[in-house]
Amino acid sequence: MEIIINGNELTTEQIATVAYNIGNSTIVSLSEESRDKIRASKAYVEKIVEKGEAVYGINTGFGALSDVHIPKEDLAKLQINLIRSHCTGVGQPFNHEVTRAIMLLRANCLASGFSGVNPEAVNLLIDFLNHNIIPLVPSKGSVGASGDLAPLSHIALCLIGEGNVHFNGKTVRADFAIDQIGKKPISLGPKDGLALINGTAVMAALGSLAIEKAERIMKLADITAALTCDGVRGTLRAFDPKIQRLKPHPGQIESANNLRKLLENSEVMNSHEECGKVQDPYSLRCVPQVHGACRQTLRHIKEVFGYELNAVTDNPLIFLEEDDVISGGNFHGEAIALAMDYLAMGVAEICNISERRVEKMMNPTFSELPAFLIESSGLNSGLMIAHVTAAALASENKYLCHPASVDSIPTSTDKEDHVSMGVTSGRKLHEVIDNAFNCIAIELLCATQALEFQRPLKSSPALEAVHRIIRQHVPFIKEDRTFHVDIENIIKVIKTEEIFSEIERNIGALE
Repeated sequence: MEIIINGNELTTEQIATVAYNIGNSTIVSLSEESRDKIRASKAYVEKIVEKGEAVYGINTGFGALSDVHIPKEDLAKLQINLIRSHCTGVGQPFNHEVTRAIMLLRANCLASGFSGVNPEAVNLLIDFLNHNIIPLVPSKGSVGASGDLAPLSHIALCLIGEGNVHFNGKTVRADFAIDQIGKKPISLGPKDGLALINGTAVMAALGSLAIEKAERIMKLADITAALTCDGVRGTLRAFDPKIQRLKPHPGQIESANNLRKLLENSEVMNSHEECGKVQDPYSLRCVPQVHGACRQTLRHIKEVFGYELNAVTDNPLIFLEEDDVISGGNFHGEAIALAMDYLAMGVAEICNISERRVEKMMNPTFSELPAFLIESSGLNSGLMIAHVTAAALASENKYLCHPASVDSIPTSTDKEDHVSMGVTSGRKLHEVIDNAFNCIAIELLCATQALEFQRPLKSSPALEAVHRIIRQHVPFIKEDRTFHVDIENIIKVIKTEEIFSEIERNIGALE
């Protein structure tokens, strides 16, 4: 697959494709129109240098030092110093997928032709992607304005042949990897360093990959809730479309539609229509309302990122047609920081309600199932502590959901006096998402076990298919075993398309 970037059409799906690059099957290239724009923009920067007029980021210092005019003969050194001095990141490096997404987003931003960057810098950035050269980028050190300076500097450092990269399974010097692909490190000129590091590429990369994962979580949550509903002999009456029409949030309607489709033709559901139960607990009855609200947080962040992914977030910006250079604030990550904090809350609520459904399966007073879903409880503890793990994860999410975006800390002698903390928002969001996959895996472990106690009755064809897939990796629990292994096996399954493909074969695609 070839993905051609031009600064205008990049999508989260393309970002995920390039980030994961399964089988090294994806090639990134730059459109010819973008090449022309980048060259023209760079020529404009060179004219500014020749005139000698002071323009921020081209021949001045940076941040609080923006009033210092730099002589022409020192401009290359200025950019090199900028990159080296801004490489102050700490902590564990971002994983390869995030770093690849960062590089793609930075290249796409520069492809718009408003940055005055050396075309060779963009070319080498794309070469890194196509040859799977992964800079080691510490994950901590950005406050989200002026953009993601520290982490992006670690990438820029590798482009000039310094710093370390992961290449062909080893950590090596960047200049060595560049030489191995038959290229040369770039030489920085006026504006080049600043163009490479000034912008929202890191937080946008984190958010883009989170969107892809969150979409999977929202569908899995409906599937898992439907399985639990049959596992404890719940009712689908609360999912009736007449109810949803009276509170027509789109996410609620989607979730209710999914639940009805998933439970259609369930023998278990049809077996207890006259059982005397009046209504289910909220964690079952209100699934459309809760899952639907969580879906709305995803809908919002997708709208925000629809603008951000093809935004120009450099500073200053060069407007060739107007013959103008303007210093502004597009590097500020407030919009996406707020959106990522909001999505984190939505994903965390998926965990909260899932944990409550797990508890209902553990509790024989409600479920009328064996305590902790195992025969001979007492001798066996069953899934007692699996529930405790779900509770721990749901609780951990509560502090992770404190919004980073409401914080700000002034830097650069108060020149940069309000920042977004967007990378922190993104890092926390990914932790919440990881917890959500584990919570869903635990509920699936419990729900498939609960369904066994409804035999010989069967669930719906779609849910029986899900049950079979899980059973291929996790056998029925007859006595205590190491359930950590079961949870890990389920996580591997739900991160593939296997369950979705089987459901689609039975009832069509879920909303």
